[in-house]
Amino acid sequence: MNLSLNVPTPLEYFASLVHSDADFPLLEAAISLAQDEYPDLSVQQVLGDVDQLLARLKRRIPADAGSLQRLRVLNQFVYRDLNFAGNFNNFIDPDNSYVHVVLRTRLAIPISLAVIWLELAQGIGLKVRGISFPGHFMVKVNLTEGQVVIDPLTGKSLSREELSERLAPFQELNGFDEEQELPLGLYLQAAPPRDIIARMLFNLKDVHAAQEDWGRLIAVLDRLIVLLPQSWPEYRDRGLAHAEAGHRGHALEDLETYLANEQQAADRSAIVNRVAELRRTTH
Repeated sequence: MNLSLNVPTPLEYFASLVHSDADFPLLEAAISLAQDEYPDLSVQQVLGDVDQLLARLKRRIPADAGSLQRLRVLNQFVYRDLNFAGNFNNFIDPDNSYVHVVLRTRLAIPISLAVIWLELAQGIGLKVRGISFPGHFMVKVNLTEGQVVIDPLTGKSLSREELSERLAPFQELNGFDEEQELPLGLYLQAAPPRDIIARMLFNLKDVHAAQEDWGRLIAVLDRLIVLLPQSWPEYRDRGLAHAEAGHRGHALEDLETYLANEQQAADRSAIVNRVAELRRTTH
């Protein structure tokens, strides 16, 4: 008997992981982002690798350990014993965003290391969340002593003064004066898993766009649109990437979707002109 198994494509697998915010599998979704670049990657194998790290970590924690002691053991394990750190020599390497590579090289950008740290922290019973802080992803942990905000590249806790200093360049860049500045607490809200995966994809989008790598850029935008189906600027950007790659039909479809849903867009006339130009070249 001839049995054919329909193996999902990487994009279909990703869609199955992120379709609902209930029980969103953050680590599994993050690992799966590498499947376009590494098609032979076994997501389950990488999940198993993290489980092995968690088992090693758990053996170091006394049963009666409080939350602060658990945090200290976790950070000793991640940053001293395993030597995880930031890939400061090559921050724009796409591999920094791929969890399985980070586990091998121990080099990362803040958000990819945060995803691993969060999984280990939750596994030892800590109450932790990610924070989409401008310019540098953070994590926070609720201890009996209070809430602590931590830099996931170093494990160091940051004071309100240090966080305000890190925020200042972002506020200046956005033209805020002292009266307009938003309270620090607004930047320390917990990031839902969907937002964390989106930020990982936006990082990859920026890298591939800067290199004008249209094929890889389109693959990332495919995932962003699955993740954020009503984020119309992603359709525009994918349409423009398709146009650069010579995929006129796909380009027109995406750009027309953008125009249909963004009636007041500031770049509307430019996109209308691009659509007209693509139509002329298709006939």
